[in-house]
Amino acid sequence: MHALVFDRFGGPEVLHWAERPDPVPGPGQALVRMECVGLNFADVYRRNGNYHLSGSAPWILGYEGAGVIEVAAAGDSLFPVGTRVGFADMPYANAELVAVDVDKLIPLPADIGTDIAAAVLLQGLTAQYLVRDSYAVKPGDVAVVHAAAGGVGWLLTQMLKSMGAVVLGTASSEARRDKVIAAGADAAVSYEDLLPAVKSLTGGRGADVVYDSVGRTLGDSLAAARIGGTVVFYGMAAGDPEPVDPRLLMDRSLTLTGGDLWNVLTSAAVRRERAAALFAMVRSGSVRPRIAVRFSLSDGAEAHAYIESRGAIGKVLLTL
Repeated sequence: MHALVFDRFGGPEVLHWAERPDPVPGPGQALVRMECVGLNFADVYRRNGNYHLSGSAPWILGYEGAGVIEVAAAGDSLFPVGTRVGFADMPYANAELVAVDVDKLIPLPADIGTDIAAAVLLQGLTAQYLVRDSYAVKPGDVAVVHAAAGGVGWLLTQMLKSMGAVVLGTASSEARRDKVIAAGADAAVSYEDLLPAVKSLTGGRGADVVYDSVGRTLGDSLAAARIGGTVVFYGMAAGDPEPVDPRLLMDRSLTLTGGDLWNVLTSAAVRRERAAALFAMVRSGSVRPRIAVRFSLSDGAEAHAYIESRGAIGKVLLTL
């Protein structure tokens, strides 16, 4: 098979298209011929050498994608040869063939293409647990979504609106703020304008929940929450946040909670139930995945350069 590989850490130029041995499925694994792979910033971090990475060089990136079962797992009847499947958490996805644990396979309904699955699974399941598990959203809640034009932020904004929330999104440029409004947000502002905007929107009360994936904005997120409000911290795209004095939480009765998708996807049944609910939202139109651009997987270096330019609004896909 061919795969997108790299043997040293660095910029997009370290990536190249090369022949690699076909993976041999282990017990409880099926072989998937890939059609679409989702590109995520975690791939960039791993390529740079500042994020956990499995195996040894030459490395193959990618954890999310969709394709067709080429070799079924021994004794498995759920996923015969030819079944269309997706997955959100299996390494080495940047290849023509990937050995995937059966427990991590998600069957794709007939009306969900492999491109949509690759565009929505990881970020959509993340947005889903943010509104279901980290904070139980209620109609009328005022929610702040940082990086609302990003992959998770775009879907999170739509889910919040479908649940009856009032959404204020932050984004770094006017063009990105326009896209936040297009996603359904009630207002979109720069990071610098967050606090006065929240005060204006809520009559000085503060937001019920703030979703923070930026990191360095955590102080402002806490300031934007109402007394008794919740801040959900689930990423640090712009670096580690400053330490939080627990007395601040006590004085304003704030809840600061963390979130990680892998603490939620605890079994095959849970993974498939949540994915089915996500696909139903796509089907109904309450969640509208946005594909920013498609690159051939063999042109993965160009795709990495593009996503690092921060110009993407929506999902970057690698296709085969």
